[in-house]
Amino acid sequence: MRQLTTGERDLAAGVLIVLAVIGVAMAAVGRNEPFGIHGLIVLIYSGCLLALLMSGAFSPAPDPSRFSKYYDDPIKIGVGLTLFWAIFGMFVGVWAAAQLAWPALNFDTAWSSFGRIRPAHTSGVIFGFGGNALITTSFHVVQRTSRARLADQFSPWFVLFGFNLFCLLAISGYFLGVTQSKEYAEAEWYADIWLVIVWIVYFVLYVRTLARRKEPHIYVANWYYLAFILVVAILHIVNNLAVPISVTDAKSYTVWAGVQDAMVQWWYGHNAVAFFLTAGFLAMLYYYLPIRAQRPIFSYRLSILSFWGITFFYMWAGSHHLHYTALPHWVQNLGMTFSVMLLVPSWASAGNALLTLNGAWHKVRDDATLRFMMMAAFFYGLSTFEGSFLAIRPVNSLSHYTDWTVGHVHAGALGWVALITFGALYTLVPAIWKLDRMYSAALVEIHFWLALIGTLIYVFAMWNSGIIQGLMWRTYSEDSALTYSFVDTLVAMYPYYIARAFGGLLFLIGAVIAAYNVWMTVRHAGTATAASSEDFPIVDGVKTHATPAE
Repeated sequence: MRQLTTGERDLAAGVLIVLAVIGVAMAAVGRNEPFGIHGLIVLIYSGCLLALLMSGAFSPAPDPSRFSKYYDDPIKIGVGLTLFWAIFGMFVGVWAAAQLAWPALNFDTAWSSFGRIRPAHTSGVIFGFGGNALITTSFHVVQRTSRARLADQFSPWFVLFGFNLFCLLAISGYFLGVTQSKEYAEAEWYADIWLVIVWIVYFVLYVRTLARRKEPHIYVANWYYLAFILVVAILHIVNNLAVPISVTDAKSYTVWAGVQDAMVQWWYGHNAVAFFLTAGFLAMLYYYLPIRAQRPIFSYRLSILSFWGITFFYMWAGSHHLHYTALPHWVQNLGMTFSVMLLVPSWASAGNALLTLNGAWHKVRDDATLRFMMMAAFFYGLSTFEGSFLAIRPVNSLSHYTDWTVGHVHAGALGWVALITFGALYTLVPAIWKLDRMYSAALVEIHFWLALIGTLIYVFAMWNSGIIQGLMWRTYSEDSALTYSFVDTLVAMYPYYIARAFGGLLFLIGAVIAAYNVWMTVRHAGTATAASSEDFPIVDGVKTHATPAE
């Protein structure tokens, strides 16, 4: 925040004071209830940031020359927040997986029960880890591809810290037992409203920065980031329309009901996968992969066609989660059809990424960071094929409600989202701190193998577990009775649950190693040899050229 002007500091201080007042009011009204506890969290959070801001209030005014450089301070903080949420979310995930094998690990308390830590895990990794990674990399990419500084100095901090306040409120709410009973969307009504405010500022900041660009062409990564920002806002608002029981209570009731609620939920849920967990991370792929491989994208036109195919097809695919329900049959068929069609633009992106590595496979062999990206593209192709396959109604009758779906989700979450994020971070961190490389290439190598082996153990365990589950559930005796009880299926799943917990533990260890490597890289930034330049793609409409950014 040291680059804020006096007016910007005053604005930031005003926002934090308002938040602190709101926190005091919530804490006073809610007392020991979740509403009051969240008020205390808001108060402490805003108070700490206000103290941090005021600690530099009397520092000299920033040098006007700062406007001639990229604004990387929010990006540096974003890297730390991304790694914090990665470790937290993955730790809680390993804990939840271990509870399925050893139930006593819930310690017989309500806050640590599986029903509470499971949504804390999903939101911690999706929104905490994934969301911070997307915000951080988008601030980096939009500046380099536009040759323009972020539009102002206050908005990036508001978006970054405002989003993390939302994550704190949402995840602490799960531990306190407050949810909306919606997959991937369980925050309290006031946290939902706060996120809308933050997200609007994020969208305006991104568009304003693009409007200031010195490059006439908008590079394709920005298309994906913009789709992610805009569509997630629409999804969040529509799915979370709710009426609170009172302005002093965390509980609320959704405006949707019955099958309409189910359809809206999975329209949101599947498009959160599409635009939060796919479009945004494809933006990372299309920027950081060419940088690391020092190769132009295989086909820039194909990346644009993939964008429009993914954007259009994904919007209609959500109903495949509701096969064999009260949802009208034609809507189920529509979702199934578009899910199968999605394979075309999805594989076009995966193939585009892998073909970009033509002529650079020797780098993949020697560079673990590039290997992260290569395996991410592979898992993206695998996951999208599996998703289209599982959407087909006869296959879905076997897979739905089983661990097969869990394996599919984590092939995408670990194999695609996490691997491309770590690859992007290992490329971004040296560039932002003006270094030639990470602190330890050996630690990057170790992290890669831990992540890959952990993912494979996890996914194969869940594939086996899910298929066995589905087959046992539909096995009948000669007199048309179920052959296996539900307990029999749990006994059969037990070794696979242990394997899943072990695979997740390996992945968590890799994330801890990544955090240590980044920390040591930053510590040595002042003494290491500075990088001569930072390369980035400039697009002439057909090919991507690497040109010095600064």
